Amino acid sequence: MRRGPDATGRRGEQAFRTVRIVCVGGGPAGLYFAILMKRSHPDHEIVVLERNRPGDTYGFGVVFSDATLEELAAADHESYEAITESFYHWDDIDIHYRGERLTSTGHGFSGLARAALLEILEARARALGVELRHGVEVASEEPCAGADLVLAADGVNSAMRARYADAFGPRIDVRPNRFVWLGTTKPFPAFTFHFRETEHGLWRVHAYQYRSATPAPEAISTFIVEATDATWRAAGLDTASERETARFLEEVFAEELGSHRLIRNRSIWRGFPTVRNRAWRHGNIVLVGDAAHSAHFSIGSGTRLAMIDSISLHESLLAHDLEVAPALEAYETARRPEVESVQRAAQASLEWFEGTERFMETEPLQFAFNLITRSLRITHSNLAVRDPEFTARVDRRFADRAAAAAGTSPVESDPAPPPLLAPFRLRGLELKNRVVVSAMCQYSAEDGTPDDWHLVNLGSRAIGGAGLVMSEMTDVSRAGRISLGCTGMYETAHVGAWKRIVDFVHRHSDAAIGMQLGHAGRKASTRLSWEGDNEPLEEDGWPIMAASPVPWFEHSPAPREMTREDMEAVTGQFRRAAEMSEEAGFDLLEIHFAHGYLLASFISPLTNLREDEYGGDVDGRLRFPLEVLAAVRSVWPAEKPISVRISAVDWAEGGMTADGAVEVTRRLKTAGVDIIDVSAGQTVPWQEPVYGRQYQTPFSDRIRHEVGIATMAVGNISSFMDVNTILAAGRADLCCLARAHLWDPYWTRHAAYASGAPIPWPPQYSTLDGYTPRFEWGY
Repeated sequence: MRRGPDATGRRGEQAFRTVRIVCVGGGPAGLYFAILMKRSHPDHEIVVLERNRPGDTYGFGVVFSDATLEELAAADHESYEAITESFYHWDDIDIHYRGERLTSTGHGFSGLARAALLEILEARARALGVELRHGVEVASEEPCAGADLVLAADGVNSAMRARYADAFGPRIDVRPNRFVWLGTTKPFPAFTFHFRETEHGLWRVHAYQYRSATPAPEAISTFIVEATDATWRAAGLDTASERETARFLEEVFAEELGSHRLIRNRSIWRGFPTVRNRAWRHGNIVLVGDAAHSAHFSIGSGTRLAMIDSISLHESLLAHDLEVAPALEAYETARRPEVESVQRAAQASLEWFEGTERFMETEPLQFAFNLITRSLRITHSNLAVRDPEFTARVDRRFADRAAAAAGTSPVESDPAPPPLLAPFRLRGLELKNRVVVSAMCQYSAEDGTPDDWHLVNLGSRAIGGAGLVMSEMTDVSRAGRISLGCTGMYETAHVGAWKRIVDFVHRHSDAAIGMQLGHAGRKASTRLSWEGDNEPLEEDGWPIMAASPVPWFEHSPAPREMTREDMEAVTGQFRRAAEMSEEAGFDLLEIHFAHGYLLASFISPLTNLREDEYGGDVDGRLRFPLEVLAAVRSVWPAEKPISVRISAVDWAEGGMTADGAVEVTRRLKTAGVDIIDVSAGQTVPWQEPVYGRQYQTPFSDRIRHEVGIATMAVGNISSFMDVNTILAAGRADLCCLARAHLWDPYWTRHAAYASGAPIPWPPQYSTLDGYTPRFEWGY
């Protein structure tokens, strides 16, 4: 660990040289950085330039978590002490929904007036000898001339960032929802959310107290109101003044406000700007705080991000002996991943509030859990530590509803098992739990025939406790294979080979087993994945076909455009493969409509360029896939469910979007599909996916609520806390895990053990019943 500076600004025995620093912007980032640098060495020449006059600020309260306050205490104890003397602290989150108040505790936040925070930081800076200049508009480079370091801390609308836009590469995404920042004398003892529906639409309130009634004359709270653009316009607020806005909202929230009024302070309706930059540094200039990045107010991290930026930059400068260039590089390298993680959480949170309408029919306890876990920073496991009573209520409610829906006996254990162990019913199929081994191609078959590898691969994961194991994508014809190693269901011998695997799963486990049928289309006739993913065979390739003659890579062979005769032949192949899958004993059938394969190539406008009845709008593009689905449904037993895997988005301009996925799914539901396996991408090689934890789950969430159909979530789901969170929040009905099951075939058993509800081992492993391992499972 590095030794920090002592009071004389020394690191160990090494003295620092002094530098001249100009901080453009006197908000929390600029002031706090000035404080830390001046505290390190009183001889640093530091000036803070602020465009506003003293005390002229906007907004009301800022929020710090308990963990953030610990970071501030370690960085500068004097300012921390002043902050803690002025804040209002609370532990609870109150959610007012459909006439109920649902409370979760153990969260630990503090509210503080923004004006008070600036006064504290300004006083501390002056006491240390920082020069503060107010009313200074930095309109040229002159005020920064001669500085060793220029801190661009001038906010979301940064003039410094705009001046050097070519270097910083700013990207600002103004979100569609409208919000207005107000205050009120109504004291809110918790972080409070209200949801009020009027004839204009749904209004959301984010409220928290930031000033206590003592010793101040009265309590003050932040009262942020948010609505969709359509609701805002329908209420006529697009032309309203600040006074008219406050008067209107006082009427809407008369019950919530009681006798209290709303307070205005530059309370203008606007869309939230999410700021990102390609680079944070240019020469001796560095962006910090909102100039570099912004995070939606619903997770309360804007001020925290700014002040932790200052701490991180200060530490980097000290570590590099005030050599600006390497210090700025190290700062950005270390800090950017942390900020981007927060921004992903903020994005998930803001999207939840942008789409709250879809959750308004949810029962109250699930709605509250969904809201609390919306950003993914609080999980089922984390909440169980913060508020075990609330989480136990969520688990009990989930278990009771799951048992009723599945037609099984109510769970009598106390506490109830976690959501991942709840049963689930699709038609006549009952799954013992909500964990699915996702379909994963093994590229190890001989002319489509699965062998011992497939038996062990699927059999071990069934014994491992999953509720459903899926075959890999199994092709309906020899020409439809991705590679020479892909499994198939097109020869009589395939039925027996698959039946051997199905019988093993049924005989030795409680798992169900599903068959995924597909046709590779334009992605056929390629090498094994470890020899070059999607790369065409160098020899012994075969002719390929697709919706349109669009090759995968530029150097890939172009598929021929399918004729009506081709479509009839492929439809027959899917029908026959479905009959063979039933003969082999599979419990569920899934048809692959995703990842750029044959049927997906009809659905995406990027790969379907047809001008006949099988192209054009969504109904035309779905015509052939729905013909295949109808043929399969006609021969698949009525008591057995059918799933369809889709790519909800293509991650490419002009391709499938989340809106389009909802429309596609509506038609699939009408056609008799029982559950949607919601994946994304892999339609074109130039896709630009937005990766992250559970990165595809939001598509499942939206489809489930807007279409009213069961869904499977897939995509970077690896921990049992993630699975429990997704299920309890209602974002999916089943969770598919791929790599996690490759790493640990017994994932479900280990998750059950860690959750305190172990699954009995098969008799062959009976000596493990009651065994307590002497190591952590690592979940």
